[in-house]
Parts: sequence; structure tokens; C-alpha cells
Amino acid sequence: MNQTTHMLPVLEYLRRQLDGGLQPGDSTHMLYPTAISRLLGFRIAEIGEGTAVIEFDADAEHHGNQQGTVHGGLLCELADATIGTAHSTLTNAGESFTSIDLKTTFLRPVWQSKLRAYARAVHRGSTISHYVCDIAREDGKLVASAASTVMTLRGHHARGR
Repeated sequence: MNQTTHMLPVLEYLRRQLDGGLQPGDSTHMLYPTAISRLLGFRIAEIGEGTAVIEFDADAEHHGNQQGTVHGGLLCELADATIGTAHSTLTNAGESFTSIDLKTTFLRPVWQSKLRAYARAVHRGSTISHYVCDIAREDGKLVASAASTVMTLRGHHARGR
């Protein structure tokens, strides 16, 4: 039995994924969930146009550094994944994107907590966009803040990415 593929815009696909409304054959031009998100256990909690919230259960026993706290690189990856998810909602079929930079400021340590990363576009250009992402512990206290510049790729630049 052949299954018909129904290509959806990323935002619609992720909204359906969140509300349990994906149908067999629904797909989008981006890969969701991403391999790194599956590996680390990142979960999309909220999605909107140019915005995303991703949750993650952080535990220094599994994600720790030599000081015994959650590794800062993991917080950078959480911010990058959340910003990438937010930006993907603005892409069209045949487009892709790449991060140009990512600056993360660490504000307090994490030992064990459900983290929520909140990303939003602060400038949406046709090629270059700017994002901010705040990561908070379950007690609401901010643990890190990141800023990133993202470039939308089109045509031959987007192929294979």
C-alpha cells in the first residue's frame, strides 16, 4: 500500500507534532526530531513563528563537567537547538540555514533541574536574522542567556544541508 506524503511547512508540522495531530505521511523539509535532540532528550514544548521553547532534564551525573555541574557546552547546545528550531519555522521548502555565531553567558550553575530554553527572533531579515535565548531552571531562575546570528540559505547553498 502506497502512502501519500503530505509536505507541511515546518511551523504547521511542529504544531501538529506537539498536539498529537500528525497523520501518517505528514512530513516537512527539515528533520524533526533532530538526531542530537533525540540523543540528548530535548523536547519541544512550545512553537510559534520565529519562537520556540525546548525542555531538557539536566543532571550533572549524566551531563556534568569536572566541577560537578551541568556542562556549559550542553547549555550552548540547548540554546543552539532552540534557536535553530525557532528559525526553522521561518524557512520554506528548498531553504536551509546555518548559525554564524553563538555567544552564551552563564549566570548560575545547574546540578539537576528541568531546564526550559526560550528562543525568539529579535530581527528577522531576508538572509540574516538575530535571536536571543534564555535558559531557566524549573525554579524560574535564569542559568544562561545566548545570542545568535543565523543565515538563511537558498538555492545551491541550501542543498545537502
